[in-house]
Amino acid sequence: MSLIVQKFGGSSVQDAKHLRNVAGLIAETYLEGNDVIVVLSAQGDTTDGLIEKACEINPGASKREMDMLLSTGEQISVALCAMALEGMGLPCVSLTAWQAGIQSTSVHGDARIKKIDTERVRGELDQHRIVLVTGFQGLNRRGDITTLGRGGSDTSAVALAAAFQADLCQIFTDVDGVYTADPRIVPTARKLEEITYDEMLELASQGAQILHNRSVELAKKFRVNLEVLSSLERKSGTHVKEVTKKVEKTNIAGVARDVSIARVALVGLEHNPGVAFQVFHLLSKHNINVDVILQSIGREDTKDISFTVHKKDLADTVAVLEEHKDTLRFDHITADEHIGKVSVVGVGLMSNSGVAAKIFEALYEAGINIQMISTSEIRVSVLLDEEDVNRAVRAIHDKFFGEV
Repeated sequence: MSLIVQKFGGSSVQDAKHLRNVAGLIAETYLEGNDVIVVLSAQGDTTDGLIEKACEINPGASKREMDMLLSTGEQISVALCAMALEGMGLPCVSLTAWQAGIQSTSVHGDARIKKIDTERVRGELDQHRIVLVTGFQGLNRRGDITTLGRGGSDTSAVALAAAFQADLCQIFTDVDGVYTADPRIVPTARKLEEITYDEMLELASQGAQILHNRSVELAKKFRVNLEVLSSLERKSGTHVKEVTKKVEKTNIAGVARDVSIARVALVGLEHNPGVAFQVFHLLSKHNINVDVILQSIGREDTKDISFTVHKKDLADTVAVLEEHKDTLRFDHITADEHIGKVSVVGVGLMSNSGVAAKIFEALYEAGINIQMISTSEIRVSVLLDEEDVNRAVRAIHDKFFGEV
């Protein structure tokens, strides 16, 4: 007997037909003799609908009350799915994240899982029940409901798999695995049989929407056996693991895009030691995450610092920096929401000569200008005009995968 954790996203449970399909998949796994923990997201666009309702009442609602509201979406999903399983004559129980013992930090809207008390769920499994748990949420030390941010149900599933040392954690989506690029943008994208934790983490962090990046971090840390597969087709998916078969080759795992970012530039900063620390320490205190950073020498002992943030953080970023303009001593701020990032990811990418040149050649041939460049051992990212992003993804993908 194995313990399997299964997670189903919003599109997989969007209506009664899809819910019954999911119940069928869960039933198959259970009837094969496995213990099953299921994590569900809110149905379809439920979360977006709840946000709209909140804005109708109070556009400035507190994050605590937003968490109270948004957590209801997942409760609907697990209750309805439990009803479907009951209708099939299978023993099951639906639990909220707090009933399941998921304890989190207190950052409303973007909490982190601290610990999972396994007693309640373990007791239900011992009674041979299928356990359905709300994804995306937890309970902080004050007993308040928190949410884990967009994609947080992936994190809930992997965290449960780690806590219970599950034999397998399956992430069911509306695609049948991880592709070399978004198939909606690149029709020739190829499905990967396997991908390393590091590659998947980079792709997730750079905009690929298959897995939430924090879920991949947890999977890597606790060596969770992870598979991404389709809830609509009965076929094998993509396995995420520590080491794959493709060793010591020029491995390009995929090309990702992200158009949810904005670029901020501080122009005319005094060229003093510690000024970069002051800027980014200030932003970190306001829970603003920064990605690509570029510092350049200006004129007359000044310098410019450019960086990217999520679009949702842009207004707060500009406000915080303007508030501390006298302390930071810069001339002015510029901001650009009409940019995007394209990233090429692969183990050993930067240690293979010619890979970076090939990326830039593809962009040159497509007539696409680059604004900023960022690299790591397994990633090259470029910032471009938003209107060029999809074209850049196709050009780079064709350069690497069109020749095979």
